[in-house]
Amino acid sequence: MSTTAADLMALSRVIPVVVLDDADDAVPLARALLAGGVPIMELTLRTPVALESIARVAEQVPDMLVGAGTITRPEQATMAVTAGARFLVSPGSPEPLVTAMLAERVPVLPGVATATEALALLRHGITEMKFFPAGPAGGPSYLEALAGPLPGVTFCPTGGVNHGNVADYLALPNVACVGGSWLTPPTLVKGGYWDEISRLCFDAWSVEPQD
Repeated sequence: MSTTAADLMALSRVIPVVVLDDADDAVPLARALLAGGVPIMELTLRTPVALESIARVAEQVPDMLVGAGTITRPEQATMAVTAGARFLVSPGSPEPLVTAMLAERVPVLPGVATATEALALLRHGITEMKFFPAGPAGGPSYLEALAGPLPGVTFCPTGGVNHGNVADYLALPNVACVGGSWLTPPTLVKGGYWDEISRLCFDAWSVEPQD
């Protein structure tokens, strides 16, 4: 499948940002996302079962491009890729963390919230970035303001993005996709309502940017 960050950002308008408390949910969730037309998922390293969940999806659902999110320590980059993560996402971009992520030679989406942070990543040749936390950091208007001085940067806004405002983000020329948790609500995941999650995915695909 994808080999660059630009490739993975083109796979889906919405990249599901997933927090799992039970590794047994990982495979059926991945299959539900695929059934809904979403071939990519970011499993966050926020719970003790995250690495096991990534490993299960990587082994049992090979058509799903599974990545690891909430990479906050350099050693987590290696742990995630060893488990089977095919891309890495971080909420911020301190130099040691960026260096460790790049060393794994998988696509990366380091997080930024300011123009200064984006410029620092450009020094590494990174042009695809996570914008986090998108809502509190300024939302669509902030990203629109960055398009002029940073024409070569493409963002994946995450944090405060939902079905109600996603079209505002996707209308921006410097936004390729968004990250969101509304496709995988904890109540649906814990209840095993996989068909409902697939339906939410179809709704996400139907979102069109507004002129």
